Amino acid sequence: MVADVVEGELPAFVRRLFPSFTGLPLGPLLTLSLRGLARRRPQLFERLGKHSRASYRIDPSDLAFSFIVTPDGKMSLVRVVGSDDPAAADVVIRGPIFMLLGLLDGTLDGDALFFHRVISVSGRTEAVVALRNAIEDAELKPSDLLGLSGELARLADTGILGGVAAARRLTDQSAARTRAEA
Repeated sequence: MVADVVEGELPAFVRRLFPSFTGLPLGPLLTLSLRGLARRRPQLFERLGKHSRASYRIDPSDLAFSFIVTPDGKMSLVRVVGSDDPAAADVVIRGPIFMLLGLLDGTLDGDALFFHRVISVSGRTEAVVALRNAIEDAELKPSDLLGLSGELARLADTGILGGVAAARRLTDQSAARTRAEA
């Protein structure tokens, strides 16, 4: 019997490339990136209002770790925890990593993903709406998170977004093959 395949989910052989839990400096690196973005674009964080202090658990269903993000401007914090870590959060957003990245870069429609049950959202609804509105208004690109500008920013955006789009197509093709074999 073939296991159920979720749209946009990383193929099993790719998931095995990631550690079961990462204690790597991913959390501190993402924290620095988010704080840098807050210095460059404070209006993005101001748009969250009182929800900037909420904790958002971003839980890629196809990875063994989650991100707990508190987007509190220059005091922003990103922690990386195991998917089974009981750390509480005000909001939990769960789905395949490429779908979550598509929400961040604006290439995918969060409402459509939610209503098609590709992603799930639980917790404080008003905080989710505030985050979604802030992200949509920001029109973020990878270079924004990396603090790049000019030609280097254009190259980074093209390369990263192109790579994510290609990887998303591969995961969709893999899922289609697996369903066809079932």
